[in-house]
Amino acid sequence: MSRYLVTGGSGRLGRSVVEVLAGAGHEVVSVDRVTHPGLPAQQHLLDLSDAAATTALVASIAPDAIIHLAAIAVPFGSPDPELYATNTGLAFTVLDAALSAGVGSLLVASSPTVIGYGAPAGWLPDYLPIDEKHPVAPWNGYSLSKHAVENIIAMAARAHGSVITVGSFRPCFVIAPEEWHGAPTQQGHTVLERLEHPELSAVALFNYVDARDAGEFVLAWLGHRESVPNGSCFFVGAQDSLVVEPVDTAIARYLPGFGAFTAALGPTSALFDSTRARDLLGWQATRSWRTELADAHLLVREGA
Repeated sequence: MSRYLVTGGSGRLGRSVVEVLAGAGHEVVSVDRVTHPGLPAQQHLLDLSDAAATTALVASIAPDAIIHLAAIAVPFGSPDPELYATNTGLAFTVLDAALSAGVGSLLVASSPTVIGYGAPAGWLPDYLPIDEKHPVAPWNGYSLSKHAVENIIAMAARAHGSVITVGSFRPCFVIAPEEWHGAPTQQGHTVLERLEHPELSAVALFNYVDARDAGEFVLAWLGHRESVPNGSCFFVGAQDSLVVEPVDTAIARYLPGFGAFTAALGPTSALFDSTRARDLLGWQATRSWRTELADAHLLVREGA
């Protein structure tokens, strides 16, 4: 059994990460500005922007690894300068606390938004599906902060790789377990509404991931972290797209200009490629809207 510290453990993604780690028999400590009833973890209330308090807490917990999820998690959730300063500042604070306490591993959450989709001036991919080698083009404070966080992790690998193993991952649009049953998603509408109105998902290239699958990615990274290149980044997404009609049809309808890049896509393909996580960590998502959403078969029939 290992002891893992999860920042943002009360959040939509954090709760599932905590539950997966605890379910695997590990001791989990959650650090957040709020607590969550029934979370299978020791819970600490802390504002991670307090560097001294963060360093002291990490030292007192002495975790084997830190999973850093805490951030302003929504694009445009705050003014860009505040959002950028907060997300990058927290990453630096947690990294410094980990180094000070001699924590051996740190995994940090990034975002697919670093790729640049949705830019007001227009954006097209270099190819589909998009993998970790695809160029990035952040265009707002949130995506820029996540790109910076990835670079902080890459810097840590170069500067401190002899004492700490680090990594980052880009979880797609996270769907918490309760959201399959009608709870509102991060964007305020339901999963069913996203499927009934594909334009809601098209802006994010129909990407998504079940929070439990993302938690299982974290567990896989922890189990293989010593065998992958230090500082590695991974896409973490479902194996299909959050759209009922065939992907190429949906692209033609909602993503003008993308049609030239669809040759490698099957009818249900994801536009973000998580193959690297499969090849290096043995992880792939096992849940989809087809398996988790009640009456999904009716949607498929109606969309056929």
